[in-house]
Parts: sequence; structure tokens; C-alpha cells
Amino acid sequence: MENVTNGEIVLQILVSVGIIVIAAKYMGTLAKKIGFPQVAGMIIAGLLLRFLPWFKNFGADEPGTLFGEVDQFITNLSEIGVIMIMFGAGLGTNLKSLVKSGVKSTIIALCGVLVPLIMGTIMALCFWGFDGFGTQQFYKAMFIGTILTATSVSISVATLQELGKLKTDLGQTIVSAAIIDDVFGIIALTVVLGIGTGSGGIATILIKTVLFFISAIVAGYLMFRLARWYDKKHPHSRRIPIYGLGVSFVFAYAAEKFFGIADITGAYIAGVVFCSLLDAPYIERKIDINSYMIFSPVFFASIGLKTDLSGMNFSLLWFSIAFVIVGCLSKIIGCGGISKLMHYSWSDSYKVGLGMMVRGEVALIVAQKGLSAGIVDSKYFAPVILLIIVSSMIVPILMKKAFSKNISETSVSKEQN
Repeated sequence: MENVTNGEIVLQILVSVGIIVIAAKYMGTLAKKIGFPQVAGMIIAGLLLRFLPWFKNFGADEPGTLFGEVDQFITNLSEIGVIMIMFGAGLGTNLKSLVKSGVKSTIIALCGVLVPLIMGTIMALCFWGFDGFGTQQFYKAMFIGTILTATSVSISVATLQELGKLKTDLGQTIVSAAIIDDVFGIIALTVVLGIGTGSGGIATILIKTVLFFISAIVAGYLMFRLARWYDKKHPHSRRIPIYGLGVSFVFAYAAEKFFGIADITGAYIAGVVFCSLLDAPYIERKIDINSYMIFSPVFFASIGLKTDLSGMNFSLLWFSIAFVIVGCLSKIIGCGGISKLMHYSWSDSYKVGLGMMVRGEVALIVAQKGLSAGIVDSKYFAPVILLIIVSSMIVPILMKKAFSKNISETSVSKEQN
């Protein structure tokens, strides 16, 4: 290590990032062509890179361990990628739709967080044993449940659009509930992460969370007024996305530094602050370009690089299978069950549950935060990746069958009349 110069480290960083970006984008494109989400392809790229001789040479004693400063640089780059992804998610939030969605979508989203959290926690405790409330084992199980709270609506939206159901009341309910679900999921992550890392008792964490959101609303409103004034004075200026990105980094820093809240929460709130500007779509496109070019590929590939498959055994395999089953059923039970109680038909309730079942990048981000905090081991990325792949594959198929069955029943009913 002492013999490695700064120049050599920079060269190692350049070639490492180059290999990661090329491999991630190629595998992402390949995954998309065969019907898988691109993020799955990028993760697989990272898994494959673990066994390349080039990365072995960087690594010390085990395949895939990047050497020293190179490893740290990749980690830092992926952390920036997480911030940008969450900032983009906030920018894509439609506040007007959230307000219009009303109480129903909010209740569906709340159950879509609570039921997976509870079922996931119980499932993990069944494997690890229950030592009592308040133990580290219990909080670790709670974090497994927290991973299951995430929803990725992108695949559901694409399917609804293909079926011509996106603008229906049911379609809008699914989309709005998924957006609100992310907000509740981030709050759940904040609370569980704070408790699991010993940042204080439940009351302290809740007080910090409330104070953060109050501060974020006040600061966000002032920032929005300033940004709206500047946006009107300099419309469609490239300075707006730059300032927005800077604000997201500051919000992320302030959230974790002063309130003990996950930095991704601050980045998401910053995106929500800017989402109502006239140039919000323009800002989102510019942020997506930077994220798409380098930060997202590095982040998702780094998930694969950190996923330890050497620890895969029958116990972890059964855990992964249970994780996927509970992950899928918990959304149908939580979101679909409460929909039925709100007087939706059985068919529509099932469709709502299906629409909320897909997992994506947010689940990975939550898992990554748990790894960084030392709550979960890297081997538990494997069940998350499996859930993303399985849910992304089966949801479009099941939704198409559910809607086509409904259409067929309607046609038969009309013919009989």
C-alpha cells in the first residue's frame, strides 16, 4: 500500500469506473430487452465484476474487493448516486395529484407500509428467533420489514398505460397510493434506522423526525418562493438544475447532521420543494442525464459488487424464498385488503394490491442504508435483488390477466343483457 502513488490510485479509479459504467449500461440494456428492469441488469454486472481478474488484483484477499482508496471512491460515488436518485424521485412527485387523491390513497399507502413492515419483521424473527422487544435482533428484523415497505410504481404505470387504464380512477388511485407509499416508507426508514443505530429512544426519534419535517417545510417554502422568483426571471436556465442539485446536497447533509435523519430523506424533500416549479420537468431531465450517465450505474453495480454470494446456503436460500413470498403477499393483503374495506370490488382490490407489489431502486437504497449503518449484512442484498426481479416479472403478467378477465366478464354480461 505504501508503494502506491497518488497517480497510480487515480489511474486505478479511472479504469475501475470505466469498466463499471460500461458493464452496467450494457447489462442494463440487455436486461431491458429481455423484459427485466434495467436496475437488475446493472446489479448483475456488479456481481460478474466481482470475479474479474482486474478487480481481484485490486482486492486484497477476496474477489471483488476494490483496493483501498479505489474502493472508497466507488462507495462515495454511489452515495452521491443515491442522493441524485432520491432528488429525482422528489422532482417527479405531483403534489396536485396527491392532494386530489384524497383519503383513500393515503389509507391504502399507509396499509401498504404497515402490513409489509409487520409481516416482514415476523418472517425474519421466525428464522432468527425472538429474544424480546428492544433487542438488536428485533431491530434487525424490523429493518428487513422496512425494506419490504418500498414500492416502485414505474412498471405498474407502464402496464396501466399499455392497457389504457392509467387515467381511470383505479389507475390514478394506484399511482397516487404508490407515491404516498414512498413518503411513508421514508418516514418508517428514518424511525427504524434511528432506533436500530441507537440514536435514541422511540420518543426521541419521533421528536427529531417531527422537528425535521417542520424545519423542512419552513425552509422548503422559503426556498420554493426564491426558486420560483428566479425561475420566472431566468426561465429554462441551466442554472436552475444546478442550484436545485446543490440544495438537495445541503438538505441531505442537514437531515443527517442536525436531525439524525437519513440523508436520502433530505434529498427527497428537496426534490418535492422544486417539483411545483414551471421548469420542474426541465430540472428532472437534467438531473436524470447526470444520474443516468454515471452515478446510477455506479450505484447499482456497487450493490452487486457488495453482494456476498459466498455466504449463500440453504438457510439463506429459504430466507430469500420467504422474503419474496412475504414481499409479494404483504402488499396484496395490505393494499388490497384495505381497498376492499373501502368498498372496492374484490377484482379492483386485487388490482390495487398488484399495482403496489413491484419493488425497485428504493428497496435497494433502503437495504444500502442498513448495510452502511451496520444493521444488515451484505448477503441480504441477494433476497432484495430476487424480490425485484420476481415482482417485476410477474406483476405485468398478472395485471394484464386481471384487467383482461374483467373486460371479458363485462362483455359476457352485455351479451346476456
